[in-house]
Amino acid sequence: MADFLTLDDIEVRGKRVLLRADLNVPVSDGRVADASRIERLAPTIRELADKGARVILMSHFGRPEHGYDPALSLKPVLAPLEKALGQPVAFAEDCIGETARRVVAGLKDGDIALLENVRFHPEEEKNDRGFAQALASLADIYVDDAFSTAHRAHASIDAVARLLPSAAGRLMQEELEALHAALGAPKRPVAVIVAGSKVSSKLKLLDFMLNKAQVLVIGGAMANTLLVAQGRKVGRSLVETNMIDAARAILAEARSAACELVLPIDAVVAPELKEGVAIRTVAIDRVPDDQMILDIGPQSVAAIVSRLAHCPTLVWNGPVGAFEIKPFDAGTIALARRVAALTSEGKLLSVAGGGDTVAALHAAGVVEQLSYVSTAGGAFLEWLEGRILPGVAALKPRN
Repeated sequence: MADFLTLDDIEVRGKRVLLRADLNVPVSDGRVADASRIERLAPTIRELADKGARVILMSHFGRPEHGYDPALSLKPVLAPLEKALGQPVAFAEDCIGETARRVVAGLKDGDIALLENVRFHPEEEKNDRGFAQALASLADIYVDDAFSTAHRAHASIDAVARLLPSAAGRLMQEELEALHAALGAPKRPVAVIVAGSKVSSKLKLLDFMLNKAQVLVIGGAMANTLLVAQGRKVGRSLVETNMIDAARAILAEARSAACELVLPIDAVVAPELKEGVAIRTVAIDRVPDDQMILDIGPQSVAAIVSRLAHCPTLVWNGPVGAFEIKPFDAGTIALARRVAALTSEGKLLSVAGGGDTVAALHAAGVVEQLSYVSTAGGAFLEWLEGRILPGVAALKPRN
């Protein structure tokens, strides 16, 4: 599918490989609190090292405002990185200049070095060519394994990729192949679940998906706005009143695009969003005036699953209820487990992503059972909206 090179296409033995990673991991009291991002990156690093490359890691960390900030150094990443790789990793106190050159010069085939936070240089976020040239001078080959940053036109992502022979790492390759299978060249019909609190935050996504999907499920509080646009009463539920006209346009566009729009047919309601509050399940046209819709009901779950039974491809972004607070997680968890079952049975290619979505899938215990779960956040959402991602465009071969 791909118009980009992978590790299978490049010879790295004896070469200096500049690997763009995303090591922006949670750190507490100077220690990495969650090393899962490091562990997911490790196979690409090990493969390059095992093939005899001299691996030079670079990443951003946090948002430094005035150059070097010891609280935003990548040093805390060093120990868990060495543990994940099973070998020592050299550390350069800067990502460019004599300090970086000296550390890189000391590498032998199979060795690994980590450069200091690229964002300590303001030129990074400006996509400055001079800064990119300084980074590129350290290496012979560029590999990008950070899809989560691909939506940013920064020097270590965009400009440097255009200065060196470039390829995708295994994480980047896996993500791009999964996304291509889901919407680039999918098996149809395609179902898409878009949910969340606001139509306004996902208007571009809805517009794009109306012309990609054959079934579009809308859930979460954003569904309330579309229900009101249909003339339904939703009690005290969250509604974007300024988006009613936009919601009507979405309904009309769905009809013209022959895209089946699926909205809740029943709902779990309560007087407030609070754990332990009294709840009840009602038909969607029987929401009491003093209640709020906080989750989809079992009939809505069944209706969505019945559509998925006839759709070989699913893309999912957003929990369908206020899943952070029990018992309003029930609809999302029930749906997630049915999606996982269909996937395990080989009936569904399921691709999901977005921070809240990933958290909900973890809560349901099904992350490993879906075809692919993206942790890329903003990059995943922008891809769903049909945008060109600078980090992906920069990997395309140039004549």
